[in-house]
Amino acid sequence: MRQFVILEHRWDGLHYDFMVETAPGGPLQTWAVDGEPVAGIERRARLLPDHRRAYLTYEGEVSGGRGTVNRWDEGTCEVEEWGPEVVRLVLKGRQLAGPVELRCSPLEAGGLPSGIASASVAGRGSTWSFFLGKLSRRT
Repeated sequence: MRQFVILEHRWDGLHYDFMVETAPGGPLQTWAVDGEPVAGIERRARLLPDHRRAYLTYEGEVSGGRGTVNRWDEGTCEVEEWGPEVVRLVLKGRQLAGPVELRCSPLEAGGLPSGIASASVAGRGSTWSFFLGKLSRRT
């Protein structure tokens, strides 16, 4: 099982940072998601550089004057697929439980070199879609 966290990030507006361990104990693959994660609604996302594991538990000011973050959800996830153009996970969080899919935009994905096996290598800064499937909101 890998850990994930969703941070509400207030900086130049509001977005949500979705962070997942690249491997158990590894750095955090990170996407900036436009808007609160809501089941059935596709959101635009941007792949960012990997982040430190400290963000799994961190809340507060971000260095360099880049706003503040608050934990919106956290938990574990199972990886169903982890590739350069698509990442499919099943979340088991405090608030959310169910499938999530991140997909690189077809225009962006078409230019990826063959043989790249990690989303963290391919498409950094590129446009992705973030889609939550049928999620059960935990109480």
